[in-house]
Amino acid sequence: MLIGSYIPKLRMETIEEEFKRIKKHGFTSCQLGSWDFSVWNDENAKKINELLKKYEITVSSFWCGWEGPRVWNFDKGYTTLGLLPEEWRDIRVKNLCDGADFANKIGIKQIVTHMGFIPENPHDPQLLPLCDAIRTVAEHLKANGQYLLFETGQETPLAMLRCFEIVGTDNLAVNLDTANLILYGKANPVDALDIIGKYVRDIHAKDGLYPTTSKWLGKMTPLGEGKVDFYALFRKLKELGYDSYVTIESELVGDGDEFAEEKNADILRSRDFLQKIIKEVYEEA
Repeated sequence: MLIGSYIPKLRMETIEEEFKRIKKHGFTSCQLGSWDFSVWNDENAKKINELLKKYEITVSSFWCGWEGPRVWNFDKGYTTLGLLPEEWRDIRVKNLCDGADFANKIGIKQIVTHMGFIPENPHDPQLLPLCDAIRTVAEHLKANGQYLLFETGQETPLAMLRCFEIVGTDNLAVNLDTANLILYGKANPVDALDIIGKYVRDIHAKDGLYPTTSKWLGKMTPLGEGKVDFYALFRKLKELGYDSYVTIESELVGDGDEFAEEKNADILRSRDFLQKIIKEVYEEA
């Protein structure tokens, strides 16, 4: 099991410092995220490749952002997030394909994003157009030898599975965000593995609480202080044969320099928490 750290905003002026931090924390892997399309060029790909080799770091996945509004709640989220909003669909398909091409130059074969609130009703008129758009992205990635990973959260595991079946390509997979399923009130990550477990190729290690209002997501917590049963989670992952990436996504504090010390403390605490559980679970008879 490879425990790594998430870099949510790829900035060329700070990326070497980020890799230094990851190395200092004892990690050998990370997940890169980017919403800045101006970064996606050959020169930056070359520089990142050089730094990855220098610091001996593997990138598990590339979290690809897209243009337009994004509101992370139950009110405007349905009309702003992912490929679901029709008015943003075409440009976001292009964003995902462009991001995948950039990632491919770095040797990254897994592209992650949120698809939006995938309709639960199989007869919802929005479902098939959404799946058509996803298929366009998936086929582009397949030509690159890449997987398209859905990050869990905004849809039930069953809705995600149905979408996989409708799209029909063999390069769809899951970035299991352990907290998001809870924060969005859609499922718990342990039971979700019964439905989508075989598709998991990367994991965001987070914790949190269920929503208490109909508008706002639940509250994130430090690992071990929310509703995620990490022992049960890793036992189920072990049963499924998963022995790959676990990426710490620290979102309890901001990303600015003024939060660096607090964020580092949270990442190190999360690392130690995960290492202990994974060691115990994977050494069980």
